[in-house]
Amino acid sequence: FIDAGAKVALCSRDAAAAEQTASAFGEGTRGYACDVGVSNQVEAFAKAVEKDFGQIDVLVNNAGFTKDTLLFLMTEADWDSVVDTNMKGTFLMTKYAARGMIKRRWGRVINITSVVGLNGNKGQSNYSASKAGIIGFTKSIAKELASRNVLVNAVAPGFVETELTQSVTPEARKYFLDNIPLGRLGRSSEIASAVLFLASDLASYITGQVLVVDGGMVM
Repeated sequence: FIDAGAKVALCSRDAAAAEQTASAFGEGTRGYACDVGVSNQVEAFAKAVEKDFGQIDVLVNNAGFTKDTLLFLMTEADWDSVVDTNMKGTFLMTKYAARGMIKRRWGRVINITSVVGLNGNKGQSNYSASKAGIIGFTKSIAKELASRNVLVNAVAPGFVETELTQSVTPEARKYFLDNIPLGRLGRSSEIASAVLFLASDLASYITGQVLVVDGGMVM
């Protein structure tokens, strides 16, 4: 987005981390403290961004959290913490950021879901439910906001090369690769490119869709 000339606002529960990340991207990027699962913090964040940048044209809901365990070992806190960040956070951010888009009759909302929200995964019932819920939310809000030219879509990444996937066992990595027709993990830049496409005028006739970026794992 920055390479495309966009000004970017990002948030984190940790104010220092948000500011440090923003400074690494340079001018035109600002960091804010916000817990996306807390309504008054999200409302304040949206107002601060509109004050500092003038308006919000594109919202990317990419806050994500996992707390994996099997069903009978999962506590209510395990469930609630994942659902509050992933699904409630997407709801709240969209609710407050989309208001200005509706008034201007132009906007883009891109929600980051997961192939786990499509296929499920053992030991991730909370995460899978939250990501499946985001897909349903995306389709419903796309129908609500279409008449105001606010397009709402989702991107479902597969397994991506990150610090987390670099730390998995060789056996787990082999399992991932054996199930990906392209034979490799994705790159974060490839997910970002999909999001940028949906935010651009190239996707001006696309709404309510889930763009799966997974090397062919889910077909």
